[in-house]
Amino acid sequence: MSEKIKRDHDVAVGDIAQTIRQFAAQGQKFRINHGSTNSTRPLTAKGRHFVDTSKLSRVLEIDEARKTCLVEPNVPMDRLVEATLPHGLVPPVVMEFPGITVGGGFSGSSAESSSFKHGLFDRTVEYVEMVLANGDVVVCSHDENEDLLQGAAGAMGTFGVVTLLEIRLVTATKYVRLSYIPIKGVPEAVETLQKVMLDDATDYLDGILFSQNQGAIISGQMTDEKSVDETIQTFRSAKDPWFYLHARQMIRNKTSTTTQLVPLIDYLFRYDRGAFWTGSYAFAYFKTPFNRFTRRFLDNFFHTRVMYKAADASQLLHQYIAQDLALPFPRATEFIDYTARTFGIWPLWLCPLKPTPYVTLSPFPASGNGASAPILNIGLWGQGPKSAKGFVAANRDLERKLVELSGQKALYAHTYYTEDEFWRVYDREWYDALRQKYGAGSLPSAYDKVKVDLDTAEGRSGGSLRDRVFRVRPIGGLYGVFKAWRSAEYREAKRSKGR
Repeated sequence: MSEKIKRDHDVAVGDIAQTIRQFAAQGQKFRINHGSTNSTRPLTAKGRHFVDTSKLSRVLEIDEARKTCLVEPNVPMDRLVEATLPHGLVPPVVMEFPGITVGGGFSGSSAESSSFKHGLFDRTVEYVEMVLANGDVVVCSHDENEDLLQGAAGAMGTFGVVTLLEIRLVTATKYVRLSYIPIKGVPEAVETLQKVMLDDATDYLDGILFSQNQGAIISGQMTDEKSVDETIQTFRSAKDPWFYLHARQMIRNKTSTTTQLVPLIDYLFRYDRGAFWTGSYAFAYFKTPFNRFTRRFLDNFFHTRVMYKAADASQLLHQYIAQDLALPFPRATEFIDYTARTFGIWPLWLCPLKPTPYVTLSPFPASGNGASAPILNIGLWGQGPKSAKGFVAANRDLERKLVELSGQKALYAHTYYTEDEFWRVYDREWYDALRQKYGAGSLPSAYDKVKVDLDTAEGRSGGSLRDRVFRVRPIGGLYGVFKAWRSAEYREAKRSKGR
């Protein structure tokens, strides 16, 4: 790292620390403005009490010998991958949405298709530079303040402001050889995932359930080799298929595994176009035909950066279930049967996870007896009940069933627990003690950041004139599209090499 780069970073961190000291002297709680978000929680916080970290957006150094990189928290994943690939390296866990930032991945419990092998994204972080709530700048590593390094992972910025991270890297390859395994039922999908993840040659693994009777388990092996008869499939161009549609085509009427090569960067961001399959809901909302011609024509609007911007501006997120739910493998089939009966949402995403070996707010903590059995994350994303009270009731019942089956949810999304319910799921004694040790009382708590005001949510059928107007189809959606088109996210998505 050059002296100038280090000096510029230290000056930016010093300014952040000074702002925090001023808030601390006034006894004023504050929030952090990152400049972007991939959370599906509504952005409702108002006021002037923010610390702006949006300028911390550079890859500072890549160390080829140590296979690590120093990166500021607001670097999105596509920019990080673009920086590491020329060095023949890539992060071991890459969030599939290119706009998710490094800091967001650390603070927000990001689990991806390599997480069965490497754990959550935060498990690849070697150390973190953080400004505490009193303005002190500290380093958290495996040798220093390790409890803070572990506790801040998945805690949504409730211990301090992350300003720098060192991330472990692995050797990159040209391709990922994908195997599409057709499955005929939920129990078979769960069993196949458990079997494939034991193969040391597997580098990536996830699954898509299209219904209770059809799905695909998709495993990947990193490789530089290509045989003469192997085809190469890409997913970044407007003319390419959305990945989930391609996966369904690959297993249709098949009884055996099909393989093909995918360029590494296409694989890493394969779900960007269409945001898995949630982009199809926008076609339904606007009553637009959903086919390869309309998807190609509207491609610029169906990258995840743009979709998040549009969804937030439209205020339509209140109508959709968007949850990642993690359970022990033996409980997964029962839980999927419950979601099929209760919500009827398909497809579902299946992502096996290596559990975290210590207590955190991430949804995959170590069990009390120290066991390290893998856990299955289930992505449930789809239309919820139309009435406000019904929507809240459905989400609360989902949380009840999850707890009943010893599961936890990722906290990037809506959380409908009461405060007492929330802290019966997560370890409040550990969390409060660590917050007290590092003086984090002037930051919002985890529950403050994720809670839904139940009275407001249940009464959303009333609301302001703006709320009522936005619920009239397609006004809210059109406003969201307009805001997305005018946004920096739209321009950033067009520039991304991850598309």
